[in-house]
Amino acid sequence: MPPNTQLPVRVPLIAAPVTPFAPDGTLDLGPVEALATRLVQQGVDGVFVNGTTGESHSLSAIERCQLAERWISVLKGTSLRCIIHVGSNCLREARELAVHAQKFGATGIAALAPSYFKPADVEAWVESSAFIASGAPGLPFHAYDLPAMTGIHLASDRFLLQASQRIPTMAGLKFSNPDLVLLQRCVAALSPGQELLYGCDDLLLPALALGATGAVGSTYNLAAPLYRAMQVAAARGDWLVARRAQRHSIRLIEILSQNGYLGSLKVVLSHEGIAVGSVRLPMRSPNVEQSGQLLDAWELWSAGMVEIVAAKS
Repeated sequence: MPPNTQLPVRVPLIAAPVTPFAPDGTLDLGPVEALATRLVQQGVDGVFVNGTTGESHSLSAIERCQLAERWISVLKGTSLRCIIHVGSNCLREARELAVHAQKFGATGIAALAPSYFKPADVEAWVESSAFIASGAPGLPFHAYDLPAMTGIHLASDRFLLQASQRIPTMAGLKFSNPDLVLLQRCVAALSPGQELLYGCDDLLLPALALGATGAVGSTYNLAAPLYRAMQVAAARGDWLVARRAQRHSIRLIEILSQNGYLGSLKVVLSHEGIAVGSVRLPMRSPNVEQSGQLLDAWELWSAGMVEIVAAKS
Protein backbone atom coordinates (compact mmCIF):
# COMPACT_ATOMS: atom_id res chain seq x y z
CA MET A 1 0.00 0.00 0.00
CA PRO A 2 1.52 3.39 -0.97
CA PRO A 3 2.52 5.63 1.97
CA ASN A 4 -0.14 8.23 1.21
CA THR A 5 -2.90 5.61 1.51
CA GLN A 6 -1.79 3.91 4.70
CA LEU A 7 -4.40 3.41 7.38
CA PRO A 8 -4.07 5.60 10.48
CA VAL A 9 -2.31 3.98 13.41
CA ARG A 10 -4.92 5.33 15.77
CA VAL A 11 -8.51 6.44 15.28
CA PRO A 12 -10.90 7.29 18.11
CA LEU A 13 -12.42 4.23 19.77
CA ILE A 14 -15.53 5.26 21.68
CA ALA A 15 -17.08 2.65 23.94
CA ALA A 16 -20.85 2.29 24.21
CA PRO A 17 -21.22 1.45 27.92
CA VAL A 18 -23.98 -0.71 29.34
CA THR A 19 -26.42 0.76 31.84
CA PRO A 20 -26.07 -0.77 35.33
CA PHE A 21 -29.19 -1.99 37.09
CA ALA A 22 -29.68 -3.11 40.67
CA PRO A 23 -31.10 -6.59 41.41
CA ASP A 24 -34.62 -5.12 41.56
CA GLY A 25 -34.19 -3.62 38.08
CA THR A 26 -33.81 0.00 39.14
CA LEU A 27 -31.06 2.22 37.77
CA ASP A 28 -27.81 1.76 39.69
CA LEU A 29 -25.30 4.59 39.22
CA GLY A 30 -22.77 3.04 41.59
CA PRO A 31 -20.86 0.89 39.06
CA VAL A 32 -20.38 3.75 36.56
CA GLU A 33 -17.11 4.83 38.13
CA ALA A 34 -15.66 1.31 38.02
CA LEU A 35 -16.78 0.90 34.42
CA ALA A 36 -15.21 4.24 33.51
CA THR A 37 -11.95 3.18 35.18
CA ARG A 38 -11.95 -0.03 33.16
CA LEU A 39 -12.52 1.86 29.92
CA VAL A 40 -9.68 4.27 30.68
CA GLN A 41 -7.42 1.28 31.33
CA GLN A 42 -8.59 -0.31 28.08
CA GLY A 43 -7.43 2.79 26.21
CA VAL A 44 -10.68 4.07 24.73
CA ASP A 45 -11.07 7.71 23.70
CA GLY A 46 -14.60 8.31 24.89
CA VAL A 47 -18.03 6.97 25.73
CA PHE A 48 -21.36 6.99 23.92
CA VAL A 49 -23.91 7.09 26.74
CA ASN A 50 -27.59 6.14 26.52
CA GLY A 51 -27.24 4.40 23.18
CA THR A 52 -28.43 0.98 22.07
CA THR A 53 -25.94 -0.83 24.31
CA GLY A 54 -27.14 1.37 27.16
CA GLU A 55 -30.76 0.23 26.61
CA SER A 56 -31.82 3.87 26.17
CA HIS A 57 -35.29 3.01 24.91
CA SER A 58 -35.90 0.99 28.08
CA LEU A 59 -35.03 3.98 30.25
CA SER A 60 -37.25 6.84 31.32
CA ALA A 61 -36.20 10.39 30.45
CA ILE A 62 -35.38 10.97 34.13
CA GLU A 63 -33.15 7.88 34.21
CA ARG A 64 -31.40 8.99 31.03
CA CYS A 65 -30.68 12.37 32.60
CA GLN A 66 -29.38 10.77 35.80
CA LEU A 67 -27.11 8.43 33.85
CA ALA A 68 -25.80 11.24 31.65
CA GLU A 69 -25.03 13.40 34.68
CA ARG A 70 -23.15 10.54 36.34
CA TRP A 71 -20.99 9.79 33.32
CA ILE A 72 -20.20 13.46 32.74
CA SER A 73 -19.23 13.84 36.40
CA VAL A 74 -17.07 10.71 36.47
CA LEU A 75 -15.20 11.67 33.30
CA LYS A 76 -14.61 15.26 34.34
CA GLY A 77 -10.90 15.98 34.29
CA THR A 78 -10.09 13.10 31.93
CA SER A 79 -9.35 13.32 28.21
CA LEU A 80 -12.30 11.08 27.31
CA ARG A 81 -15.12 12.45 25.20
CA CYS A 82 -18.63 12.02 26.60
CA ILE A 83 -21.22 11.88 23.82
CA ILE A 84 -24.80 11.62 25.06
CA HIS A 85 -27.39 9.97 22.84
CA VAL A 86 -30.59 11.99 23.13
CA GLY A 87 -32.76 10.43 20.41
CA SER A 88 -36.39 9.64 21.22
CA ASN A 89 -39.65 8.96 19.44
CA CYS A 90 -40.78 12.25 21.01
CA LEU A 91 -38.77 15.02 19.38
CA ARG A 92 -39.57 17.46 22.16
CA GLU A 93 -38.19 15.00 24.70
CA ALA A 94 -35.09 14.52 22.55
CA ARG A 95 -34.54 18.28 22.43
CA GLU A 96 -34.96 18.54 26.21
CA LEU A 97 -32.36 15.79 26.64
CA ALA A 98 -30.04 17.78 24.37
CA VAL A 99 -30.57 20.88 26.53
CA HIS A 100 -29.75 18.79 29.60
CA ALA A 101 -26.59 17.31 28.05
CA GLN A 102 -25.22 20.76 27.27
CA LYS A 103 -26.14 22.13 30.69
CA PHE A 104 -24.23 19.41 32.53
CA GLY A 105 -21.11 19.47 30.35
CA ALA A 106 -21.28 16.73 27.74
CA THR A 107 -18.77 17.03 24.90
CA GLY A 108 -21.28 16.08 22.22
CA ILE A 109 -24.73 14.72 21.46
CA ALA A 110 -26.13 12.22 18.98
CA ALA A 111 -29.62 11.19 17.99
CA LEU A 112 -31.44 8.43 16.22
CA ALA A 113 -34.35 9.59 14.12
CA PRO A 114 -37.82 8.77 15.49
CA SER A 115 -38.58 5.19 14.54
CA TYR A 116 -42.28 4.67 15.31
CA PHE A 117 -43.52 7.50 13.14
CA LYS A 118 -40.54 7.41 10.81
CA PRO A 119 -39.27 10.29 8.67
CA ALA A 120 -40.59 9.64 5.18
CA ASP A 121 -37.61 11.18 3.43
CA VAL A 122 -34.19 12.71 4.00
CA GLU A 123 -35.68 16.18 4.33
CA ALA A 124 -37.85 15.10 7.28
CA TRP A 125 -34.82 13.43 8.89
CA VAL A 126 -32.82 16.65 8.53
CA GLU A 127 -35.64 18.77 9.91
CA SER A 128 -36.07 16.46 12.91
CA SER A 129 -32.33 16.47 13.59
CA ALA A 130 -32.13 20.25 13.33
CA PHE A 131 -34.88 20.57 15.94
CA ILE A 132 -33.01 18.28 18.35
CA ALA A 133 -29.62 19.89 17.75
CA SER A 134 -31.03 23.38 18.37
CA GLY A 135 -31.41 22.42 22.03
CA ALA A 136 -27.62 22.23 22.41
CA PRO A 137 -26.16 24.91 20.13
CA GLY A 138 -22.79 24.64 21.84
CA LEU A 139 -22.30 20.89 21.28
CA PRO A 140 -21.24 18.89 18.21
CA PHE A 141 -24.17 16.89 16.84
CA HIS A 142 -23.87 13.41 15.30
CA ALA A 143 -26.77 11.79 13.52
CA TYR A 144 -27.11 8.10 14.37
CA ASP A 145 -27.94 5.74 11.50
CA LEU A 146 -28.99 2.28 12.72
CA PRO A 147 -31.42 0.78 10.19
CA ALA A 148 -31.40 -2.71 11.73
CA MET A 149 -33.12 -1.33 14.83
CA THR A 150 -35.03 1.69 13.52
CA GLY A 151 -36.23 0.28 10.20
CA ILE A 152 -35.25 3.59 8.59
CA HIS A 153 -33.46 3.09 5.29
CA LEU A 154 -32.67 6.54 3.93
CA ALA A 155 -29.69 7.85 2.01
CA SER A 156 -27.42 8.95 4.85
CA ASP A 157 -24.95 10.52 2.41
CA ARG A 158 -27.70 12.84 1.19
CA PHE A 159 -28.60 13.49 4.80
CA LEU A 160 -25.03 14.59 5.56
CA LEU A 161 -24.95 16.98 2.61
CA GLN A 162 -28.26 18.59 3.54
CA ALA A 163 -27.74 18.57 7.31
CA SER A 164 -24.37 20.27 6.95
CA GLN A 165 -26.18 23.21 5.38
CA ARG A 166 -28.99 23.24 7.93
CA ILE A 167 -27.37 22.34 11.28
CA PRO A 168 -24.51 24.64 12.41
CA THR A 169 -23.19 22.03 14.87
CA MET A 170 -23.28 19.08 12.45
CA ALA A 171 -20.25 16.97 13.37
CA GLY A 172 -20.83 13.84 11.31
CA LEU A 173 -22.47 10.48 11.53
CA LYS A 174 -22.52 7.47 13.81
CA PHE A 175 -22.94 4.91 11.05
CA SER A 176 -24.06 1.52 12.41
CA ASN A 177 -24.81 0.06 9.03
CA PRO A 178 -23.14 -2.93 7.32
CA ASP A 179 -23.63 -1.32 3.88
CA LEU A 180 -20.00 -0.58 2.98
CA VAL A 181 -20.95 0.96 -0.36
CA LEU A 182 -23.12 3.52 1.41
CA LEU A 183 -20.30 4.04 3.91
CA GLN A 184 -18.04 5.16 1.07
CA ARG A 185 -20.66 7.59 -0.15
CA CYS A 186 -21.00 8.98 3.37
CA VAL A 187 -17.22 9.42 3.70
CA ALA A 188 -17.25 11.37 0.43
CA ALA A 189 -20.10 13.54 1.77
CA LEU A 190 -18.29 14.59 4.96
CA SER A 191 -17.45 18.25 5.28
CA PRO A 192 -14.03 19.29 6.64
CA GLY A 193 -13.83 18.58 10.35
CA GLN A 194 -16.69 16.08 10.33
CA GLU A 195 -16.24 12.43 11.23
CA LEU A 196 -17.78 9.09 10.43
CA LEU A 197 -17.86 6.91 13.53
CA TYR A 198 -18.44 3.32 12.51
CA GLY A 199 -20.71 1.23 14.69
CA CYS A 200 -20.38 -2.37 13.45
CA ASP A 201 -17.53 -3.89 15.46
CA ASP A 202 -17.36 -6.97 13.23
CA LEU A 203 -16.62 -4.82 10.15
CA LEU A 204 -14.30 -2.21 11.61
CA LEU A 205 -11.23 -3.24 9.60
CA PRO A 206 -12.87 -2.87 6.17
CA ALA A 207 -14.64 0.27 7.36
CA LEU A 208 -11.30 1.86 8.27
CA ALA A 209 -9.86 0.83 4.94
CA LEU A 210 -12.78 2.60 3.25
CA GLY A 211 -12.40 5.83 5.17
CA ALA A 212 -14.19 5.62 8.53
CA THR A 213 -12.51 8.08 10.87
CA GLY A 214 -13.43 6.47 14.19
CA ALA A 215 -15.66 3.91 15.84
CA VAL A 216 -18.32 3.46 18.50
CA GLY A 217 -18.88 -0.05 19.75
CA SER A 218 -20.13 -2.27 22.53
CA THR A 219 -17.28 -4.79 22.46
CA TYR A 220 -14.84 -1.98 23.32
CA ASN A 221 -16.11 -2.51 26.88
CA LEU A 222 -14.22 -5.80 26.79
CA ALA A 223 -11.68 -5.73 24.00
CA ALA A 224 -10.42 -2.28 23.08
CA PRO A 225 -6.78 -3.50 23.06
CA LEU A 226 -7.68 -6.00 20.34
CA TYR A 227 -8.98 -3.21 18.09
CA ARG A 228 -5.92 -1.10 18.81
CA ALA A 229 -3.73 -4.04 17.80
CA MET A 230 -5.76 -4.40 14.61
CA GLN A 231 -5.21 -0.75 13.73
CA VAL A 232 -1.48 -0.88 14.42
CA ALA A 233 -1.06 -4.04 12.36
CA ALA A 234 -3.05 -2.65 9.43
CA ALA A 235 -1.15 0.64 9.50
CA ARG A 236 2.16 -1.16 9.14
CA GLY A 237 0.79 -3.45 6.42
CA ASP A 238 0.66 -6.58 8.56
CA TRP A 239 -2.66 -7.77 7.21
CA LEU A 240 -2.21 -11.25 8.65
CA VAL A 241 -2.39 -9.91 12.21
CA ALA A 242 -5.02 -7.30 11.35
CA ARG A 243 -7.34 -9.88 9.81
CA ARG A 244 -6.71 -12.28 12.68
CA ALA A 245 -7.75 -9.54 15.11
CA GLN A 246 -10.93 -8.82 13.17
CA ARG A 247 -11.83 -12.51 13.04
CA HIS A 248 -11.23 -12.74 16.77
CA SER A 249 -13.61 -9.86 17.37
CA ILE A 250 -16.21 -11.62 15.25
CA ARG A 251 -15.76 -14.69 17.44
CA LEU A 252 -16.43 -12.57 20.54
CA ILE A 253 -19.66 -11.29 19.01
CA GLU A 254 -20.68 -14.86 18.19
CA ILE A 255 -20.02 -15.92 21.79
CA LEU A 256 -22.04 -13.04 23.20
CA SER A 257 -24.90 -13.56 20.75
CA GLN A 258 -25.61 -17.18 21.59
CA ASN A 259 -27.96 -16.41 24.50
CA GLY A 260 -28.77 -12.72 24.18
CA TYR A 261 -26.03 -10.27 23.26
CA LEU A 262 -26.52 -7.48 25.79
CA GLY A 263 -27.38 -9.84 28.62
CA SER A 264 -24.23 -11.82 27.89
CA LEU A 265 -22.12 -8.67 27.73
CA LYS A 266 -23.36 -7.78 31.20
CA VAL A 267 -22.61 -11.27 32.52
CA VAL A 268 -19.00 -10.96 31.34
CA LEU A 269 -18.59 -7.46 32.78
CA SER A 270 -19.95 -8.67 36.11
CA HIS A 271 -17.52 -11.59 35.98
CA GLU A 272 -14.74 -9.05 35.41
CA GLY A 273 -15.68 -7.34 38.67
CA ILE A 274 -18.16 -4.66 37.59
CA ALA A 275 -21.62 -5.49 38.91
CA VAL A 276 -23.79 -4.07 36.12
CA GLY A 277 -26.77 -6.33 36.74
CA SER A 278 -29.14 -7.76 34.17
CA VAL A 279 -30.96 -6.39 31.14
CA ARG A 280 -34.50 -5.07 31.25
CA LEU A 281 -37.43 -6.83 29.70
CA PRO A 282 -38.33 -7.55 26.97
CA MET A 283 -34.70 -8.71 26.69
CA ARG A 284 -33.59 -11.61 28.84
CA SER A 285 -30.26 -12.62 30.34
CA PRO A 286 -28.55 -16.03 30.10
CA ASN A 287 -29.56 -18.53 32.75
CA VAL A 288 -27.06 -20.05 35.19
CA GLU A 289 -26.04 -22.90 32.87
CA GLN A 290 -25.73 -20.63 29.87
CA SER A 291 -23.72 -18.12 31.89
CA GLY A 292 -21.26 -20.83 32.89
CA GLN A 293 -20.74 -21.84 29.27
CA LEU A 294 -20.41 -18.20 28.29
CA LEU A 295 -17.70 -17.51 30.84
CA ASP A 296 -15.77 -20.65 29.86
CA ALA A 297 -15.79 -19.42 26.26
CA TRP A 298 -14.85 -15.92 27.41
CA GLU A 299 -11.76 -17.17 29.26
CA LEU A 300 -10.54 -19.02 26.17
CA TRP A 301 -11.28 -16.01 24.00
CA SER A 302 -9.40 -13.67 26.36
CA ALA A 303 -6.28 -15.83 26.14
CA GLY A 304 -6.45 -15.56 22.35
CA MET A 305 -6.75 -11.77 22.57
CA VAL A 306 -3.61 -11.58 24.71
CA GLU A 307 -1.69 -13.46 22.02
CA ILE A 308 -2.90 -11.18 19.23
CA VAL A 309 -2.19 -7.99 21.16
CA ALA A 310 1.33 -9.27 21.87
CA ALA A 311 1.81 -9.98 18.15
CA LYS A 312 1.34 -6.31 17.22
CA SER A 313 4.71 -5.29 18.68
